[in-house]
Amino acid sequence: MLTIDGYTRTCGLIGHPVEHTLSPVIHNTLAELTGQKLCYVPLSVEQGFLRAAVEGAYALNLLGTNVTVPYKSDVIPYLQEIDGLAEKIGAVNTLVRVDGGFKGYNTDMPGLYRAMCADQVTVRGEQVVILGAGGVARAVAFMLAEQGADRIFLMNRTLERAERVADEVNRSAGRQIAVPVRMDGQLPAERRYLAIQATSVGMHPQDGDVAIADPDFYRLIHTGYDLIFNPPKTRFMQLVEAAGGKAFNGAKMLLYQGIIAFELWTGTQVTEEMAQIVFAAMQENGHV
Repeated sequence: MLTIDGYTRTCGLIGHPVEHTLSPVIHNTLAELTGQKLCYVPLSVEQGFLRAAVEGAYALNLLGTNVTVPYKSDVIPYLQEIDGLAEKIGAVNTLVRVDGGFKGYNTDMPGLYRAMCADQVTVRGEQVVILGAGGVARAVAFMLAEQGADRIFLMNRTLERAERVADEVNRSAGRQIAVPVRMDGQLPAERRYLAIQATSVGMHPQDGDVAIADPDFYRLIHTGYDLIFNPPKTRFMQLVEAAGGKAFNGAKMLLYQGIIAFELWTGTQVTEEMAQIVFAAMQENGHV
């Protein structure tokens, strides 16, 4: 049980809304497991108050914060420094206290990769399909290129948006790795793919929705990763499994992005045994 006193450091989550977040479960459990005197709370920040919130967090001696929608890109101008990966992706989800302000990091993508490693899902050398071409899909594409994927197919309803993201990824990677494809287009059928569902389609309460319904698509997928975790088993996951593939949701991405943020704030190393304890606490406290 955490005892709060004058030595307790505070961290929190900046966003709007934040009422249903599982982040306090993650970080307060980690604090207890590692013996850190740290308390984590949600910090609801309405539109127009983001700069004041960041400056106020520094003035109030907060150790750091997470940042969620709708501020992951908007927060960047108010940072003292920004990590190279976060700058490349154009989104920040973790602020770490430095002299004069905060340094911004993106732990979402390292968190996704760490989750995939924990689930024994390989990236290097894989042909990967990403559903969507928004900010999350763009970040996933950069991560996959950095981790050695062989080819990335960006499937989106608007081909032009997929083309823009593919061009950015290819320029950054220095090779033609990303290929834009319409959502109703065809993939080369000579092999099976790792697929990452990076849209909001199928998120609760629209549990039955799916970006692609065609069963022929799912016969090409050996592993599906849906970044949604509510509901715990999305329609996308059901279709992957019905076609004989393995399917995972985004709960472990949430877990590991939080762990990486906690490690940045405290300098402690979270063991895999601790990670599993935190994941069990998440399952007890939310829809994961």
